[in-house]
Amino acid sequence: MIRVQREDFDLGAELAALTQGRHDIGGLCSFVGLVRDMAPIDGETTGISAMTLEHYPGMTEKMLARIEAEAQERWPLSASLIIHRYGRMEPGEQIVLVAAASAHREAAFEACHFLIDWLKTKAPFWKIESTDDGREAWVAARDSDDDAAARWQRSDEAAE
Repeated sequence: MIRVQREDFDLGAELAALTQGRHDIGGLCSFVGLVRDMAPIDGETTGISAMTLEHYPGMTEKMLARIEAEAQERWPLSASLIIHRYGRMEPGEQIVLVAAASAHREAAFEACHFLIDWLKTKAPFWKIESTDDGREAWVAARDSDDDAAARWQRSDEAAE
C-alpha cells in the first residue's frame, strides 16, 4: 500500500491496520523517518526550524509503487506499506513510514531496509530546509544514501 499525503500518520494505527486479521505474519519491521533540528549546510551544522518536501503528484506514487513491487518480488512479503508526507514539517514530526511484513523476520528486516534505501535515492521528492537564522537551503543527494542503495542493486541492473 502506498500513500503520499500532507497530514501526519498514527504509527500504531497504521501497523495495526497492516496486520489486522493476518495470522500468516510472523515478523513486522518498520522504519519511521523524522525531521531533525539540525543539518549540515555550507559545511557547518546549522539549526533547522522546518523542512518542506515537494513532490510531483502521479510520478511520485508511480515510483513508490515500483519500489514496493520490487520489494515484493525479492522477498516473500505478506504485506508492505509506504507512507510519505509532503509539505512543511517541523523538527520531531514524522516524514516517512515504511513497513514490511512476512512469515519470517529476516525477510521483513531486509525488505524494510531495502524500501527505505531505495526510497531515499529513487523517489522524486525535493527537500528544502529552513534554518533558525532565516536562510533556506535545498537538500542535496548524499553519497551515503547512494552507497546504501547500491548494496541492493542486482548485477543485471549494474550494466544499465
